[in-house]
Amino acid sequence: MDAAPDAHLLHTVADGVATVVISHPAKRNAMTAAMWRALPELVTDLADDPAVRVLVLTGAGPTFCAGADISSLTGGAGADAAEDPRALAVAAEEALAAFPGPTLAAIRGFCVGGGSQLAAACDLRFAEEGASFGVTPAKLGIVYPASSTRRLASLVGPAWAKYLLFSAELIDAGTALRAGFLNELLPAGQLDERVAEFARILASRSQLTQAAAKEFTDGRTDRDAYWEDQAAGSEDTAEGVAAFLERRAPRFTWNP
Repeated sequence: MDAAPDAHLLHTVADGVATVVISHPAKRNAMTAAMWRALPELVTDLADDPAVRVLVLTGAGPTFCAGADISSLTGGAGADAAEDPRALAVAAEEALAAFPGPTLAAIRGFCVGGGSQLAAACDLRFAEEGASFGVTPAKLGIVYPASSTRRLASLVGPAWAKYLLFSAELIDAGTALRAGFLNELLPAGQLDERVAEFARILASRSQLTQAAAKEFTDGRTDRDAYWEDQAAGSEDTAEGVAAFLERRAPRFTWNP
């Protein structure tokens, strides 16, 4: 049983966009063990849903995610001493990274520790002014997982990754944008509108283009021939060209 009954992962699906909401208001949306365990299954279910083309991850209320709820992981009520907290977080992170379509983290308030880990696993990150970011294992004497460290370094570069990991200090949203952690920084009150607009754009584009680009940019090198075959057998290119010439929205049909 989850020791925090107000801690949940909520989700909705509309117009090709799945929105997953981290909700644990009592602790700034900190992830409990039960939430870490639930996220991979939820993401996998959404990946298998043909109605879902894009996934948006966000937090309930004024914050994204303040990390892990330590009490649920290390001896507090409901904790499972046999579970490795790092393994739970990495499994959730890898499930997000493996989602076949575009993923976007919509961030306001604190995005710290495990929250930054989840945000980094998304393809894109949009934030509202006033957000704060930090990778904090050095405050707890924890070795940050190798996969998470490499993902952070590939995102912001080794110098910024070392700055964040060595110091465990928080940085503001402007610094996170300059470091390359964020794709867009929005004025207060404009995040939801911009994320909804951009998610609609993503959902309207070719899933073939997106899926291939995601694997190529993530460094996968064993499926080049596969994507050539997919492109040759797909009607997306012909449809895209026809739609352009006819000045209409394309109706792409390829799906994972």
